[in-house]
Amino acid sequence: MKLKRSITAAVIILVLLLTACGSKNNQQEAAGTELDIVKIASWSQPISEQTNLLVSEEKDFFKDEGLDVEFIPGAGGGDAIKNILSGKADIAFTDPGSLYFALNQGEKLKVIYNIYPQNVFNVVSLKESNITKPEDLKGKKIGVYSLSSGTRQNLLVLLNQAGLSEKDVTIVETGLLNFAPLMQGQVDATAATDTGLVTAKEKGLVDVNVLEVKDYLNVPSDIFVVTEKTYNEKKDLLKKFVEAYQTSAEWMISEPEEAAVLAVKHAIDGKDEKHNLEIIKLRNETSISEATSERGLGALEVDVLQQGADIYNELGLIDKDLQMSEVIVEDFMK
Repeated sequence: MKLKRSITAAVIILVLLLTACGSKNNQQEAAGTELDIVKIASWSQPISEQTNLLVSEEKDFFKDEGLDVEFIPGAGGGDAIKNILSGKADIAFTDPGSLYFALNQGEKLKVIYNIYPQNVFNVVSLKESNITKPEDLKGKKIGVYSLSSGTRQNLLVLLNQAGLSEKDVTIVETGLLNFAPLMQGQVDATAATDTGLVTAKEKGLVDVNVLEVKDYLNVPSDIFVVTEKTYNEKKDLLKKFVEAYQTSAEWMISEPEEAAVLAVKHAIDGKDEKHNLEIIKLRNETSISEATSERGLGALEVDVLQQGADIYNELGLIDKDLQMSEVIVEDFMK
């Protein structure tokens, strides 16, 4: 009996030792596995609408593809493109307008993913102003974040669709707090975004008319852009990133409440979980289009981006005839 117990004890000890060794080996293997760093230059600081890109501590979307995401903040889409042109980043999280400007200057770039196919810009006015269509903006004083911002560019696009130009209105640079001048009667309308409008309503803005730019020209709000050099030299990295980003976007669409909780930790504007959820739901809707329903998240539409480039040319924002079919690639979609 004693011999049997001794043998059993020895077997148990051996199993425990082997298990411990195996666990240690697995840990060493995991520790020895190096992730490829992919540097994302954003147009902004890390914000709640980008939560799916910020949660690598909690979620393995990018790790599962062997990637470690480094988020590089910026102050506008132009900043994001400058960071990829200088080699500080691999991928720019930027807007079509900034892309058009860079292409107009002769930069060699590729668009690899359509982050937000829906245009998020708008022009907001108090109901008492009775501005219900773009034509009603003629002769009005309109606020924009800055003269180089997407709010001004999209305002010009909206005016163009109504047969108007910048000369037909007075544009006022109001800064990011552009709803205060509207509420105080300093401007007749203000150009903004859907998330900006949500924040303004939370602070007491009521009884407004909203002209959605997407109802007149639905150019995407944000896209992933790389240099031609990065496209040619890092295709494997880009493919892994796009596939991981698609997975992360699918997660945020299916689990917005969880994303809203995690945004509290990771986003500079994420202190209010309820606010986060509203912003995230807006961006989830913006991520979906007829093209993404047919071809998956990130699907690009050459004709839409071409139409945007043509209008920028017509408005005098750029002076070259851009051929977007030469810039857009969908090599990395699932």
